[in-house]
Amino acid sequence: MSSLSTPESAGLAPHTADAHAAAVRRRERRAQWHIAFLLVFVLGPIVVYPLVRLVLLSLTGAHGLSFHAYTSFFGNPESRGVIGTTLLILFVSGSLASVLGVVLAAILFFKPFPGARLVTRFLELFVAFPSFLVAFTLIFLYGSQGSVSIGLQRLFNLQAPPLDFLFGMGGVILAEVVFYAPFVVRPTLASFAMLDMRLIEAARSLGANTWMVAAGVILPLAWPGIAAGTILCFLLTFNEFGILLVLGSAHLVTLPVAIYSSATVDLDLPSAAAGAVVMLAMSLSLYALYRRVNRRSQGGARNVR
Repeated sequence: MSSLSTPESAGLAPHTADAHAAAVRRRERRAQWHIAFLLVFVLGPIVVYPLVRLVLLSLTGAHGLSFHAYTSFFGNPESRGVIGTTLLILFVSGSLASVLGVVLAAILFFKPFPGARLVTRFLELFVAFPSFLVAFTLIFLYGSQGSVSIGLQRLFNLQAPPLDFLFGMGGVILAEVVFYAPFVVRPTLASFAMLDMRLIEAARSLGANTWMVAAGVILPLAWPGIAAGTILCFLLTFNEFGILLVLGSAHLVTLPVAIYSSATVDLDLPSAAAGAVVMLAMSLSLYALYRRVNRRSQGGARNVR
């Protein structure tokens, strides 16, 4: 028997395992204390408490617990019209922004041109702009007194400015499409970067044209990233307020504007809280769907690597 096998060395492994397990337990306890500290002292006063107060306010009636705020807010025919207008703007602007973002990403990735990298960087920077800035830019360009509108009026000797559509649904949809399309470009570009270009070349060598390659090869492989960007676009569009406040007319009332009016104009805080809770639930549902699709997209990217 070798001299290296001594009783002391034989007892070293269990001792080391116990020490390692104790260290792991200490790290877990520290992590739990860190989480508890964040919940109590950071997230508690900033996130948890306001949300709890919002829900309680929406359930508060004259005689205690009541759902009157929900029934009065959503039972009102005007509120149903507000929800319909909100969903219409959401689906139109979200769909157009998603299609435009995918098309831009496809051009930048598959048909690069001089300056394409600069355009990509600009789109990445564009998402940092406040949304109301886009609305004011459109007013300065395409409003009734905007430079483009006045230029067309003088060019064609018109009596009135030819462009007068911004302060309404058309202007809101245009501004949201312009602002939120870049949010789709980045995840779509990331999905395109994970593609196996050999599959695309093989499809082309077999005689597939551009549309066949896009529908049969690119979209099936890149759809998780495209879907994640699309859902993110719908989520942000649904919560948009600045563009609606600048370009929305008195006849174009959406759910965020209605909640704001109920709280600040009508001073009906329970009804505003009820609308905010329902809107929050819809936003969290979209966010949960986005996280699920985004995890699938990232999992596919790791499998490709």
